[in-house]
Formats: sequence, C-alpha cells, structure tokens
Amino acid sequence: MLSTRGLSVAYGGIQAVKNLSLELHEGELVSLIGANGAGKTTTLKAICGLLKPQAGDVHYLGRSIAGQGPWSLVEQGLVMVPEGRGIFTRMSIDENLRMGVYLRRDAAIEADVEAVYQRFPRLKERSRQLAGTLSGGEQQMLAMGRALLARPKLLLLDEPSMGLSPIMVDQIFSVVADVSKQGVTVLLVEQNAHRALEMADRAYVMESGELTLSGPARELLGNPQVQAAYLGA
Repeated sequence: MLSTRGLSVAYGGIQAVKNLSLELHEGELVSLIGANGAGKTTTLKAICGLLKPQAGDVHYLGRSIAGQGPWSLVEQGLVMVPEGRGIFTRMSIDENLRMGVYLRRDAAIEADVEAVYQRFPRLKERSRQLAGTLSGGEQQMLAMGRALLARPKLLLLDEPSMGLSPIMVDQIFSVVADVSKQGVTVLLVEQNAHRALEMADRAYVMESGELTLSGPARELLGNPQVQAAYLGA
C-alpha cells in the first residue's frame, strides 16, 4: 500500500532522514519507534506531503505521490493525525470534526459524524464548546475523530499518547486497535515503545535519521538492543 525508497529529508544543512526505505501492506499496523530527534515526525511529514524530500520517492496505492499536496492525499485516503493534535482552538468541537469531511460529498457524512460522537461520547456532550478549552486527552480524541471522518485508507499517527494520563492513553490505544481491526492501514509513531510494539504487526527502529532494525513487532519486543534502548530493560 505504501513504500518509500531512498527517502532523504534535510532542514538546511541538517540531514534529518537518510536514505530511508520502508513499506506497509494493506491492513497492517506498523510502528516506527526511536528516540526524540531520530527523524520519525520528519518521515511522516514527507510521506503526507508536508515536507519536500531531498531525494527518494514515496509510492502509495501503486503510484508515486511525490510533489502532491496534503489535500490531494487526503482525497486519496492518506490521512495524518499530527503530533500536538493540530486542532482549531477557536472553533467548536463540531466545527473541528466537520473539517474532516471538508473534501467529501457523499450521503453518509451525518452518519459518520454521529459514529464519531458515539465513539467519543465526551465530544458529543461538549459539541458546541471551543476546542481550545478541552483537556489534552479530549483534544487527542478530537484530532482522531476528525481524521476518521476523512475515511482514511492509510492513517498516520504521530505520538498519539504524548502528554496524556494513563487512563486516556489506554482509551487512545483502544481506538487505534479498533480502527486497525476495521481494515484501516496504520503507521504509528509512538514514544511509548512497549505499547507500540505490543499492538503492531511489524515495526521499524529509527536512529539518527536511519532505520537500524525492522521485523515482526513481537520479535523486536524481545530484542536485547531494543529492550536496552527503548523499553527500560
């Protein structure tokens, strides 16, 4: 479904991603783990058109998407929930959610909005409230709900548990697992490496802009190098 080949991204003279090649197959949940500054967020931004690669290519659904803007990719089902949520703080919850259907013209929009409210009842209770007044966990619910309303085929998640309480982390990961079971392909960047590896089919480990390890997530959970660096073992 998605592949990168020799992907390289630079910020000025700083090489953030170096010759990166990865792939996701339809229906997989794949985790990308690594320390802060490893290049994970840069990789996601390059995939979804927010950053222009210095070299290499990105293929989605069998064709190159190099040079396409994020709006075009959303229309094709490639959707990202960014680190920091990226909500519109001065708009209401309902207005934020409806930004997720901005490019849709089908008859199922209202049913899908209601389905998001059923998934996140707290958002429905406060649908007219300004998004900027929500807690961090509620904002993450909102960001994920907005993304789901775009009906993604491939969902990129950048640090969805960052800054959340343990209870909220459990809820967010439950939603990710449920979305994956419904057939949406997921690429998950996550600071909680243990949880990310527990729920993934496969995983990649990134260090200093390069992929250093990859394989079945369960195998990486037992890898001494991964345990020492990311799992506190």
